[in-house]
This record gives sequence, structure tokens and C-alpha cells, in this order.
Amino acid sequence: MENIDLFAMRERFNDQRIMLCFNGPITRSLIEEIGNALRNYLSADHAHPSAAMDVFAVYIEMTQNISHYSRAKGWNEQEGGATVVVSRDDDGHYIVSAGNLIEMTDGQRLLDAVDSLAGLDKAQLKSAYKEQLRRPRDAAKPTGAGLGLIDIARKASQPLAATLQPVPDGRGFFSLSAVI
Repeated sequence: MENIDLFAMRERFNDQRIMLCFNGPITRSLIEEIGNALRNYLSADHAHPSAAMDVFAVYIEMTQNISHYSRAKGWNEQEGGATVVVSRDDDGHYIVSAGNLIEMTDGQRLLDAVDSLAGLDKAQLKSAYKEQLRRPRDAAKPTGAGLGLIDIARKASQPLAATLQPVPDGRGFFSLSAVI
């Protein structure tokens, strides 16, 4: 087994102001435990209460989406794993990022949804949210890229950023970042 240079990792985390990082299988109880740790970090960081609530809400939405997606696909723990990072930028904003394996067609649909939200201002995002709330749910259609994504965009102070990197077997690694 290759030795892990924890000091180099620590230095990189500190340079990038990473407060919390997780990589691996994600379960409901783990989402809750990491959420509790995140609340403690935000409290220790003296985050403004509204910013702390938004960071927490975005973290929960992202991780629950990953968990629901991998369960719906019937993927094993390795396939259903997530990478989650909460950090700060140079301006003191919090950045919540999460990524997971996804079918390429689903990933492209998500990229398109993120792109369409990027051009909307706060009033338009609010209108899109209300419109999505009123829209009847079609049980035959897969869920995703709807209300939760719009809510994340509403909480963000900048347009959402997303990437999709192809991996073998027709899948990709989808990453989403929100600046709070």
C-alpha cells in the first residue's frame, strides 16, 4: 500500500481553506453526522446565522440527491459514493461542492439544468421556484434537477458551477458547486 502524505494533504486543505471533506459511501446516518460536524465548524467559524443555514441546507440537498440517485440506480457502495467539500474562498464566502458517479445522459441533463439557471437573476429564480412548486408531479418521470436545484441556486451568491467528467461504462463524475 502506498503511504498517504497526510501532511501534504493537510497543507493543501489549509491552502484551499477546506473546512470539511468527505469521500466514500454515503448513507442517511452519515449525512446527518457530517451535517452535525458542519454545523459545529460553522459555529466555530462564527458564520452569520443565515449563511450557516444556507450552507447546511445546500449540503443536505446535495448529499440527499446523491444518496437518492445511487439508491434508485441500485448501485453498490463504491458506485454510490460521494465526494463532498465545504471550503471558504478569498472573499470569505462558503463553497459547498459535491460530486458522484452518474449516467452520462443524466449528467448532461443536470448540466443543462444548471446552465439554464445560471442566466437567471434572484427574482427569476424565485419565479422559477414558485412555478416548479405549482407544477404537478408526474409519477412516470424520473425526479431530479427540479425544485432542489433551483433552491440551491437561490441560496447561492453566484451562479452554480457544474462539471461532468466521463469515466468508463457510459458514466461520468458530476460535480456541483455553490458559493454561499
